[in-house]
Amino acid sequence: MTHFDVAIIGSGPSGASTAFYLGQKGISTVIIEKESLPRYKTCGGGFVNRGRKNMPFEIAAVIEREFFKVDSYFNDGKIHYHSSKEEPIITMIMRDAFDNLIVEKAKEFGVTLLENHKLLNLEFKEKHTILKTSQGTITADFVIAADGVLSTTAKMAGWLEETRKLIPALEYEVEVSKADFERLSKSVRFDIDAVPYGYAWSFPKKNHLSLGVLTTKKGKINLKDYYKKYLKTLGITNIIKEDAHGFQIPIAPRTDGFVKNNVFLIGDAAGFAEPITAEGISNAILSGKYVAEAIIESNLDPILAERKYLEKLNIKLLPELKSGVLLSKYFYNNNAVRNVILKKYGQVFSDLMVAILHGDRPFPTNVSKKLKAKIKEAIF
Repeated sequence: MTHFDVAIIGSGPSGASTAFYLGQKGISTVIIEKESLPRYKTCGGGFVNRGRKNMPFEIAAVIEREFFKVDSYFNDGKIHYHSSKEEPIITMIMRDAFDNLIVEKAKEFGVTLLENHKLLNLEFKEKHTILKTSQGTITADFVIAADGVLSTTAKMAGWLEETRKLIPALEYEVEVSKADFERLSKSVRFDIDAVPYGYAWSFPKKNHLSLGVLTTKKGKINLKDYYKKYLKTLGITNIIKEDAHGFQIPIAPRTDGFVKNNVFLIGDAAGFAEPITAEGISNAILSGKYVAEAIIESNLDPILAERKYLEKLNIKLLPELKSGVLLSKYFYNNNAVRNVILKKYGQVFSDLMVAILHGDRPFPTNVSKKLKAKIKEAIF
């Protein structure tokens, strides 16, 4: 039976990044992936600069487009803000190529990739874990659950209750007419309020559009209807080809811990998507880096690695997510108070969000207190 120091379940940005950093330090690592790479992955594919600038290698080979400006619309397009930067704010990628690039970089450091291996069972021993897959059995000292929002690894490890906030989204890969593509490929567009308590997006790729809709509100909602409405907003009447993909996004982290039985949760399995834009790639990669650093710095001591991982999460990532959750409640609530704030501070807020996405500044702290002060100032 083959033994590894670390077994990573899932080859997305979080798992592949973890493998890269571990492999770099010579720690024996295996990625267990249920499909063959490269494989299609449902995702808007907008990689913000705050994540891109932390990449340990160049990603030029997989970039579809770069955008230096962002257009934000509120109240059915009645309010419009425009923010720009000298460096790309959002880089467009296709996840099959992007994820595969990180895996290939990890393999250069000796990381093993087991494709078409579906994890079937985890058996916890005193000092290691036995991982039974569809093609055999291996053992490992550490297991990293990087298998996304529906993480079966987390369930096997004991996370039985859902404590993340999961929201529904629909993403469409759309080929439109040459004229429509030319018109819509100039900028990234967010239409807040195009869906109740949510937004619609238009992300131009190399030769098609990634269009989508999501809501942060729990309860039944027909996202397909709002997508059709959004096509009208964009003025799209002729669709050449259209592929739809439904998925869930965790916009609030788990409240019942991130480590059990030497299994560490990262990325969407932990609930680390950024709560305002619901972008998950940046924090997936960051959490992968944190868990790798914790294992490396602990010298493969499970108890110390757990402590170090939680310490790293609490320095920046978890406080920022907490602020983001509070901000999103104001941001997506289309009421009179929010609209008064938007009227007075909309451009400032838009520039702030772009600065955060660009990595120029962190999420603000004391969000609730600051928002109350702004509401008082705007109204009185």
